[in-house]
Amino acid sequence: MSEELRAAIVQDDASGRVLMLGWMDEEALALTRSTGLVHFFSRSRQQLWQKGETSGHHLHVVEVVLDCDEDAVLVRAQADGPTCHDGSTSCFTPWLWRKILQREEHNAPDSYVASSLTKGTAFLARKVGEEAVETAVASLSESDERFVSEAADLWFHLLMLLRSRGMDPADLEDELRRREK
Repeated sequence: MSEELRAAIVQDDASGRVLMLGWMDEEALALTRSTGLVHFFSRSRQQLWQKGETSGHHLHVVEVVLDCDEDAVLVRAQADGPTCHDGSTSCFTPWLWRKILQREEHNAPDSYVASSLTKGTAFLARKVGEEAVETAVASLSESDERFVSEAADLWFHLLMLLRSRGMDPADLEDELRRREK
């Protein structure tokens, strides 16, 4: 390929969340502008591709802006669904959430995550309640290390409860942003 590629950052128009990073050549940039759907150039396949062509989760362009040197692109867009190939809202997903998704996908019989998700929302709701009480008690009468351990258990089980409901941590972030206004 003779043209230079530009880094293209895709940002959710409503939340401001960075959804992904891709690469655009002039043709991908022109197609993105003319169709209103985000296109990239795949470095591994050496070809153009439209985001969502296989998943159905397209990115609808709101605005395309080049940086001052015109060597990077910011695309503000509205997403039809999860942007990341792993089912997350963003490719910039926290480590723990990505681990939960991976363990669910592999569904290993000895995986606590997979077996807990299989048991369902009611099981995980009870676990969150249990862990919340243990966290509260530890915050009042136990060491910092014990409190952190219990808080980690609570956070972990709350993330799994979100997953069991088909939600994403980004949904919590959106709600908190909504309340800020």
